[in-house]
Amino acid sequence: MNENRDQRMVQYLGRIREKGSRVRYCVVGAGHGGLAMAGHLGIMGFPVSLYNRTDENMHAVRWHGGIKITGAVEGFGPVELATTSMAEAVSQADVIMVVVPATAHRFIAEQLSPCVRGGQIVVLNPGRTGGALEFHRILSAGAADKPVLIGETATFIYASRALSRFEARIFRIKNTVRFATLPAYWIPEALSVLNQAFPQFAAGDNVLSTGMENIGAIFHPALTLLNAGWIETTQGDFDFYLGGVTPSVARVLERLDKERVAVAAGLGIHTVSARDWLYLTYDSSGRDLYEAIQSTISYRGIRAPQNIMHRYVTEDVPMSLVPLASLGNMLGVPMPTPEMLINLATVMHGKDYWSEGRTVERMGIAGMSVKAIRQLVVGIE
Repeated sequence: MNENRDQRMVQYLGRIREKGSRVRYCVVGAGHGGLAMAGHLGIMGFPVSLYNRTDENMHAVRWHGGIKITGAVEGFGPVELATTSMAEAVSQADVIMVVVPATAHRFIAEQLSPCVRGGQIVVLNPGRTGGALEFHRILSAGAADKPVLIGETATFIYASRALSRFEARIFRIKNTVRFATLPAYWIPEALSVLNQAFPQFAAGDNVLSTGMENIGAIFHPALTLLNAGWIETTQGDFDFYLGGVTPSVARVLERLDKERVAVAAGLGIHTVSARDWLYLTYDSSGRDLYEAIQSTISYRGIRAPQNIMHRYVTEDVPMSLVPLASLGNMLGVPMPTPEMLINLATVMHGKDYWSEGRTVERMGIAGMSVKAIRQLVVGIE
């Protein structure tokens, strides 16, 4: 950003911060996560609008006037507007929380591009790997004259499930969720706004750091693919994490995690292991990843997908494993485990996840040196 845009952004963020509990939120997406977030925001007293591409999914929210939340949070969260019009949904919003599968990030960026106004904060919940980079590239192409702040979280703040079109259960709110902006020097200012609703959001180093802390890349696709037989036989009638993670499966997850950490190191990023993440997020401990997962109380009752055509594969393979492997290949870091899982998913689904996925080209960093990438995310012109 140039100096003039920075000055304008400071003014915008100052005005938003002063609103306190009157900060207006738009939640984009009315699935498991979107319903939980919109309902929780409403319970906390923030004005909320809700966008979803499919209108029939919004009828119940409109009829009831909001969302019923149970579990770790109990109550009814009013929703002021539930609409399929992106322009209408974001017109009054100060903060736009994008809570959709990462495969929809490109579509949402394209839809937002003509609608955003200067000073709005857009947060990908989560960005998966490279989300903010790709989203920024698309949004900037259509809204280059508008100083919009793009950020992402490393993981989704809730463990939640939709119970109906207007009800969601929040199993757990994570202790700490890393957050970063692009460029990174806006992190403190953005957090001063977001922490009023989400004190769990904590500063990450930059969007490379949050992207590398994508633990969903480790747990979701491998666990689904390695349990394909059990899932298809039982239609997911077992506890996904506690039943699906055996010592042998855990060893595959640990190898995959080791390669993720190696890519992060290649970018000059320190990131926690999956086992340490469980301890920091859920207070789960164990001598190895298997024991740490089995001691995670919040995973009790979370059932497996009913089939393998699930977002744990359809989203996390192209938007988590493909960018991880693409980055590794560009950096010269061997990626045998993610490559194996991408190929396995490609065979099982009959889809070319390599061509559909988020690559370094789509992130806009292909061929760049580590120095240049780090300067980009920090904000050095």
